[in-house]
Amino acid sequence: MFKNNSKKFVISFLFVIIIFAFDRFSKLYILNLAETEKYVDIYFTSFLNFHLVWNTGIGFGLFSSQTNFYYNLITIMIALINIIILIMIIKSKDYKLFFLLMILGGSLGNFFDRIYYQAVPDFIDIYYGSFHWFVFNVADIFITLGIICLIIVEIILNNKKVNNEKE
Repeated sequence: MFKNNSKKFVISFLFVIIIFAFDRFSKLYILNLAETEKYVDIYFTSFLNFHLVWNTGIGFGLFSSQTNFYYNLITIMIALINIIILIMIIKSKDYKLFFLLMILGGSLGNFFDRIYYQAVPDFIDIYYGSFHWFVFNVADIFITLGIICLIIVEIILNNKKVNNEKE
């Protein structure tokens, strides 16, 4: 039993580290570009470019604030949420583990930036015409995908439970 748990821990830890590293490398690449070029504004396609912005809020720039009190409050809340996610990961025994690990890996990437830079570098800008979606980063992608997958799984599982109870 202990061997099984240690294997789960190592695989989970590696998965989180890979997500964290992928996020860090992408941000370091953009930050190095910004340092050498003085700005980042790279156009890839008619709907995607890289444009560096600093986010002091939570995902997609929500609740951004210049006040240290609110910034610190949000940072403490994110730390507590990460602890809750970690507890959920430890208790998880099914495929939801994978989605929780995605959320944790991305969240730790952004949390690191909040502590180290006092803001999170966002740089992926998706747009259509003059409509721009929120600028985000690789960590936000993993967090969002993990949450969407958890929601879908819950909807499917709850739908199966309802259908089984009707039969």
